[in-house]
Amino acid sequence: MKIRVLGSGTSMGVPTIGCDCEVCRSTDPRDKRLRCSSLVYTDDAVILIDCGPDFRQQYLQVQPFVVPDAILITHEHSDHVGGLDDLRPSNVFGDVDVFAEDYTAHDLRTRLPYCFAKEKYPGVPGIMLKEVKPFEPFKVKNTEILPLRVMHGKLPILGFRIGNLGYVTDMKTMPQESYDALKGLDILIMNALHVRDHPTHQNIDTAVKNALRIGAKETYFIHMSHYAGLHAVADAQLPPHIHYAYDGLELFC
Repeated sequence: MKIRVLGSGTSMGVPTIGCDCEVCRSTDPRDKRLRCSSLVYTDDAVILIDCGPDFRQQYLQVQPFVVPDAILITHEHSDHVGGLDDLRPSNVFGDVDVFAEDYTAHDLRTRLPYCFAKEKYPGVPGIMLKEVKPFEPFKVKNTEILPLRVMHGKLPILGFRIGNLGYVTDMKTMPQESYDALKGLDILIMNALHVRDHPTHQNIDTAVKNALRIGAKETYFIHMSHYAGLHAVADAQLPPHIHYAYDGLELFC
């Protein structure tokens, strides 16, 4: 299985508009963080996790071009679904199955009503919504996916386990059942917003503690703001087998 991190940044991205901090001014390409999304290649499927507002820019860099067999949506916030309209080149993408929790699916029907009208105008994205529930596995082709419960502050959202890959973003806490479901991972991709505490996201210290609790062979942090620090400096300060991810990073498990 191969994983390509399309975006490793938080909702405002890095550089952040109007900011002149050292991270936003950095010339290190690892400090350029588009909104969070990843592409997973299994033995028989290509799966996109989240489709944020930078999707078009991110997907133009995917070479060779591949059509995703499915899109997994963690939750309905714009930095995770704002690029779904960019699936509109229907001659390229065709109909795409989009898996989401029931309340997220309802939000998408409200947000993108033209995609679900009885009579669609030409060129609208072919979004085929499929509702899923935490801890009830489903398949994309022959690839089994286990949705997990994650708490984004008080908002219940989804994480996913695909084989020996775990993907958790926008987490503040998780129930024990989700920790149990993430045992034995080769790779964990997990959010770590910045150094300070935050009401709805893990900070870096908490993310390190939870990464050690889960115990994946390798952990990569995503959903980082400019306050997470320079990649070259902050990454070197992490414990062994825990790393900062960056846009374009490719991993194998």
